[in-house]
This record gives sequence, structure tokens and C-alpha cells, in this order.
Amino acid sequence: MRESAILLIDDDKNRRDELLAILRFIDLRHVFASDSGSWQTLLKQCDQPVRTLVLGDCGSSNNYEKILKQVRQIDPDVTILLFQKERVDSRYPDSIVKNALTFLDQPPKYKQLVTALEKAKVCREDQKTILERRGGIELFRSLVGDSASIKQVRKLIEQVAVSDANVLILGESGTGKEVVARNLHYFSARREKPFVPINCGAIPADLLESELFGHEKGAFTGAISARQGRFELAEGGTLFLDEIGDMSLHMQVKLLRVLQERTFERVGSNKSITSNVRIVAATHRNLEQAIKDGKFREDLFYRLNVFPIEMPPLRERRDDIPLLVTELIARLEHEGRGSVRIMPPALMALCQYGWPGNVRELANLVERLVIMFPTGVVDLNDLPEKFQANELSQGEAIINNMLAQQAIAADEIDVPMSSGLPRLPVDGIDLKEYLADLERHFIHQAIEEAGGVVAHAANRLKLRRTTLVEKMRKYGLQRNEEVS
Repeated sequence: MRESAILLIDDDKNRRDELLAILRFIDLRHVFASDSGSWQTLLKQCDQPVRTLVLGDCGSSNNYEKILKQVRQIDPDVTILLFQKERVDSRYPDSIVKNALTFLDQPPKYKQLVTALEKAKVCREDQKTILERRGGIELFRSLVGDSASIKQVRKLIEQVAVSDANVLILGESGTGKEVVARNLHYFSARREKPFVPINCGAIPADLLESELFGHEKGAFTGAISARQGRFELAEGGTLFLDEIGDMSLHMQVKLLRVLQERTFERVGSNKSITSNVRIVAATHRNLEQAIKDGKFREDLFYRLNVFPIEMPPLRERRDDIPLLVTELIARLEHEGRGSVRIMPPALMALCQYGWPGNVRELANLVERLVIMFPTGVVDLNDLPEKFQANELSQGEAIINNMLAQQAIAADEIDVPMSSGLPRLPVDGIDLKEYLADLERHFIHQAIEEAGGVVAHAANRLKLRRTTLVEKMRKYGLQRNEEVS
């Protein structure tokens, strides 16, 4: 992957040279600085993608607009940094201010500048994630994987999300049916409207009607005030009917009427309310068998089953388990709840296990391991006994296959091998950036574990205190000033 570049445009040469010197001092190699008249010529010499634009004084408002338009033709998601208005000769037009990520002091403070650049990097990464999600690449955690079955699920989501067709999601408990429903909503035109879930099997039959359609004051004992139902709450958005197979026949009739007529009445009212919601239903039951048994209406089934999506059980997508484990650990790390490293023998055992609880059971296990072994290593003997009892031949094949594929196509460091050392990807890595990230990670961890006491953190890292303080400044890391 090519490094990104920073483009600095400022007609104030002293300020431009000053900021350029600071950026190069913090070891940013691809920085291009120019005035507002010759920046395009300079840009032609740049063979790295411009991801960050720093604007100073660029003359008239039209000039700013022209620069922004032309840079965004190169990269529509470029992040913009500005100097404080009162420190710039001309005021920025509102269109520039509205699109700016943050403002810089003049002269920029080291910590402020590093923070702003880090913030710009995070924004770019978030934007990349959003674009990937819109392209249907990696959605939410239960949809992570490269198996044919999960790829098919992602493809079906892409195909139907943009329509208003009713969707029926089938699959065992814990496979991620609600995750699919949320993806359908997220990638639809209704995404700005509510996503409202309701578990039809968890609500008593005599209360489900009120939950779905709402009620008026005095409609029944305990109805001390009028209340909106889920259909009204989901207006314009998506209503997710989970465990639809557990709905009583009486309620199935009422739901069918709403789907046919797009109107309903609150309990205790005869006033019709028009409904504009998309219905996504899910069940772990075999509805076709339920129809034969007289427990589910055939006409409702065909209303719901316009576009079926079946979630595969985890035992049928074992190849995805290493990726799911990595994703689950990363999510816990992001939430600040700890981390673990799962060694290959343990991963092999997880790949061999039957997972009756599917992805939900896997997520619970990973969370349990993070609690039991915070920032530690989990080997086969650390797993609960039921995982250790399995033969490892199939799991070993999955791990070996995963490592082989990563060695061919990875852009990042591969999953650690049994030696405990990472593999070097075929395409290589930016070693300097990788080592800097590693250094930043260990410094941050040492400071946290030392309770913010820099001297103690320095001892843990076998560094002088002054050296650690300098590195903290370099990476923009905070410390607890009261105890340092």
C-alpha cells in the first residue's frame, strides 16, 4: 500500500515554511507545500494519494472553492485542516469551514498537530470502512468470513437491501439473524429512519397486539395512557419481527391484514392508521412444517417469504472461525475490555467443536477468555474441557489453509504461527510504520498499567524517564499529570 501525502497550500510563505519544517521534523516524508497559484503543478510531481489538505490563506472565496473542488476530484474524502480564522489574513468561506475537520493554532503546537493528523487518519479509516460496507465487503461481526455460505448471504443482502420487499431470515438460534436484519436496514433507503425489533416469542400472546399496534387510554386494565406500538415507532423505517414462528394464529391474522392493507388500528380505537414500514421477519422454526401442522398460516408465510435468506450454522462454516475470533477480540479491544491471543492449537480445537449455540456461543467464549486471561495467551489447555476433547485434524487443516491464504493475499501481519512470530506477507510491509505502531501500543499499555506514573512505566519498558516522555510527545500520548 502506498503512503498517503499531505498537501499544504498557503500564500503566507513564512507560515507555510514553518509548518512544512514541523511536518518533516515529525518524520512525515510525503508533504507538498505551495502557494495558491502553483499547487497544481506541484501536485503533478506527487506520486502518492493526497489524503489530507491543509489550507492557509488562499486569497478570494472563489479560489478556496476552486481548490476544494479540484482536490476532491482527486479524492472525494480528503480531510481538511485549517488555521484559526483570526490568524489568517482572509476569512474562510462557510463551505470550507463546514468541511473542515479541525483548526490549527499559529504556529501549530506539536501535540495539537499530531492529534489533528491522527484524527484525520481515523476519519479516513472510518470512511473506508463505510465505503466497504456500502460495497458489501465486510459488514457486522456475524457476517465476517470467506466461506461460500456467508459470501452468499452478503450477496443476497446487497441484492435486496435497496428494495422494499419483505424478507424472511431463516436459521438456528445464535447464527446472527438480527445482524442480517440490521444490515438490510443499514444499506436501504430507510437507514435514516428507525430500525425497531420485537421478539414475537418473548411477549405473551395477549400483550403482543398492544406491543405491535399500540393502544388507547382505557383500552384494557392497566392502560392508563395512550401508547404507540412498534408499527408506529418504525414508521418510514424497518420493523424486525424476530421469532415470527412463535406468533399465535390469532395474531397472524391481524398481521396479515396489516401487510395486505397497510393500515391498522390501536387497541381500543377504530381509527385507521396508515403504515409505511418494511417488514423483515426471522425464525429458527421450519415454517413449512408448521403450516402442515396447522400452526402457521400459509397465506402469511407467502407474504413474508418474498425474499428468503438462510443463515448457515457455524458448524457449516468452520473456515470462518479464525476470522470471527479475530473480529470478536478486536471488538473487545476497541471497547477497552481487554484482549487475548489465541494460539494455533486452541484455534484448531475451536474449529473442530460443533457450536450448538453458533456465533453467539463463540462470542460468549471469547468474552470469557478475555476476562480470564486479560492481555494474555490462550493455549489448548486453557480452554474449557469440552473443547479439548475434540480431534484436531479438521481444525488443523482449517488453520493451515487460513495461513496459506493470508501469506498470498494479506496486507497486514498474518496470524501468529506456532513459533509465536508473525509471518512476513508476500507483498511486504512498511516496517517503520509497523514498529512505530508496536512501540506506541506498548508505551500506551505500560502507562495504563502504571496508573499514569511515567517513571514506573519507564521502568517496565527499560527506558529512561526522559526518553519515555519524549516518545510520548512523539505519539501524542496523554498521562495523568497529578501522579506523574
